[in-house]
Formats: sequence, C-alpha cells, structure tokens
Amino acid sequence: MFKPIFHYTDNIVNNLTFIAEAKTIIIKTPLIPNWELSLKKAAILTNAHSSTAIEGNSLTFEDVTALAGGHEVKVKIEDRQEVLNYFELLEKLPDFASKDPFTFEDLLEVHKIITKDVLEDNEDGGVFRNHEVVVSHPDTREVIFRPPETSKVPELIESLLEWINSPETENLNPIIVSGLTHYELFRIHPFIDGNGRTARIMAMTVLYKRSYDLKRFLALDEYYNIDISRYYDALKTVNPDLLDITLWLEYFTNGVAVSIKSVMDKVLGLSEDVKFLEKKRKIPLNERQMKIVEKIIEKGKIANRDVQEMFGLSHSTAFDELQKLLKLEVVEIKGKGRSTHYVLNSSEE
Repeated sequence: MFKPIFHYTDNIVNNLTFIAEAKTIIIKTPLIPNWELSLKKAAILTNAHSSTAIEGNSLTFEDVTALAGGHEVKVKIEDRQEVLNYFELLEKLPDFASKDPFTFEDLLEVHKIITKDVLEDNEDGGVFRNHEVVVSHPDTREVIFRPPETSKVPELIESLLEWINSPETENLNPIIVSGLTHYELFRIHPFIDGNGRTARIMAMTVLYKRSYDLKRFLALDEYYNIDISRYYDALKTVNPDLLDITLWLEYFTNGVAVSIKSVMDKVLGLSEDVKFLEKKRKIPLNERQMKIVEKIIEKGKIANRDVQEMFGLSHSTAFDELQKLLKLEVVEIKGKGRSTHYVLNSSEE
C-alpha cells in the first residue's frame, strides 16, 4: 500500500488551522439560495477554465462562460471539447465521490471522460499508458521529471487506491489526503495524456467526499493557473529518490488556504447583504420588489430594462416598481438618461 512520506511543518499546520476556521465560518454563514447557486456556478466555470488553461487550452474565461451557457464559441474543436469534458466531469463529481471503494474502473472512467474526443487516438482514453512518458513544463518544455516505468503503473495505482480506500486516510486531515492524492497521481502519470486534469479532479473528489468542498464554492485550480511555473516548481520539490512530499504539501495547503479565504470573503460580504435584506423585510416589500433588491445586491446596480426582462414588464410598470423602492428609501437613483440606474441606498443605517 502507498506509504506517503511527509512531516507537518509550521506552514502546513498554520494553513490547516486557518482552513478549518474559515470552513466553519463559511458553513455557518447564512446565504440566499440563489447566491449559493451563483457561487457554485462561478466555481465550476473557474475550475473548468483554470484546469484546462494549465494544459495550454486557448479558451478565455469569457469563452468558457459562453460555452457553459450553450453559446457557440469560435475556437479549436479540441479546446472546446476539452472544456466540455471538464464540465461533464465536474457535474459527475458527486457520483464519483460516492464510490466506496473507489476502484481502477472508476479512475479509468474519470480519465475517459476528461479525454473524450481530444486525444490523437481515442483508444488511449480510459486506459493506462503503453509506453514511457516524460513530464514537461507546458511553457518552457523543460523536462520536469520522468515518471515510473510503464510496467509499474498498474501496481502503483493499485497501491494508491488501496491507501485512498483504507481506514488510515480517515485519520488524516482531508486536505492532506487530497494533496497527497494529487501529487501521487501526477507522479505516476498513468495515462498518455490528461494526467494533470485527472490528478486535480481526484483531489477535488477527495475534498467533496470528506465535506471539504465548501458547498462546491472552492475554485482551487485557479490558484495553480495564476502562477503555472510555481505549480510545476512545487511538483519538482519532491526528490524522486526520497519521495518526501512535505514541500509540495506546503504549497498545496497554502493554495487551499488562499482559495478558501476568497470564498470566505465573498460569503461574508454577501452575508452583510443578507442582513440588509432582513432589515428591509420589516418594510412592506412585495415579492417582486424583494427580487429587485436581491438583483441589485448581486450585480451592484439595476436599470429599468433589467426589471423589464426579469418579470416581463412594460417600461412604465418597471418604472413604477422602482419608484416605490425610491419612496421607501430602499434604493437611490444614479446617472441620467440612458445611463440611469438604481443602487442600494447608501445612507441606510
């Protein structure tokens, strides 16, 4: 069975402590359900864009967003398919996380979905590699390391899965289990292509299984994509002979801490808006007016045409609703003419 070598440094312990505290804050902070859906959608878009961008995918975040909305995007077919595959896998992540035990076949299915219609030979999807490979930096093409021999791949994967499914991992912090899973899959490099995406998906699967995905708000792949060279440098910190994974875990836990802080800041900001809404509920607002206020909080402002589109109203009816909110001092008006819009009343105590 896989026996990871690492030790707890001050950095790792500090990161884990912060992550646990932030997780508690996020879980206990009330949010409007629609905003939870928005945060989840944003995380899915960010993870899909970031994880594929690391591997050289050309789609921008705006392209990925458009693709998710069912719009046509003029990009390379392979790049488009790669992102669609990642969307599919992110949607199926809860199903894979529920596998107990997680098997060879499950891992091969993950890889098959990730690489569908993007490999030179589709027969390489969902099967272990049949020849030696090297891991190169996507920008510099520098060889980072040479993975284990092809003949050893099945044995190494079996060893890793045995560890993942063992009681031993129940006694480890989920963040550590996720980080170790990520690294070991990357080190083994069991497939012809798609190893990085598979490793990152499996790291997220571990977090989901252990309820550390934070309602699926976490966009950890963005941390790697912001500085790809640092990501690969962190993977290189593991000596291939000693296999001490400590420095990688420092990087990984710091990434989770940075990502979870971003989620916490968003949630706390939205929570303040929830308190504002609760206060406004003491004012006799109808359901339509409450939805207008929610939309302003979500977008920062709203215009007459937005209200028309939300409810299928005429210009005059939408205007009347906004005027009522003005009279109640819930909103204030900004701009003139075509640029006229409404924001929350900043003078509200």
